Amino acid sequence: MSIYKKLFEAKKEIGKISKDSKNPFFKSNYLSLNGLIDAVEPVLQKNELVLLQPIVDSKVMTRIFDITDGSFIESEMTLPNIQDPQKLGSAITYFRRYTLQSLLGLQAEDDDGNHASKPEPKQKPFLNADTKQWTNVVVSIEAGKIKNMKQIEAVYKMSAETKEKLELLIK
Repeated sequence: MSIYKKLFEAKKEIGKISKDSKNPFFKSNYLSLNGLIDAVEPVLQKNELVLLQPIVDSKVMTRIFDITDGSFIESEMTLPNIQDPQKLGSAITYFRRYTLQSLLGLQAEDDDGNHASKPEPKQKPFLNADTKQWTNVVVSIEAGKIKNMKQIEAVYKMSAETKEKLELLIK
């Protein structure tokens, strides 16, 4: 059986991988390198495939070898020029995770990339009868600019009592 057939069988068994760690800075979940390896390595080994992740010429290499015929597939990323050992270690861990995910084509949401860097959506302001927003909403209802509660609820949070008052104004 070819390495590609073995990988095909392994990928079917691996399926989707659960995120097992939290990034407190971005308030997001992500799949750690250890979680990823724990999920894929037993399945690879079952299919007579071995995972190696050496660093060669300032590149993080991810190689999956077929132990029956020596064929392999690989993915690599060049490490940035970082002098701080802790930062370099973090980059290596990050690159190992992403080269392995990429090589296997595993489904993963980009929680610690683009998604996590987006600002949190703004909370809707709370609307009650003693605010300037209340006056603006009432004026807009009277002018016919607001015709239903959905328009108000799209912008504001409110108590059931406030909602009842507004519904009476809209009718």
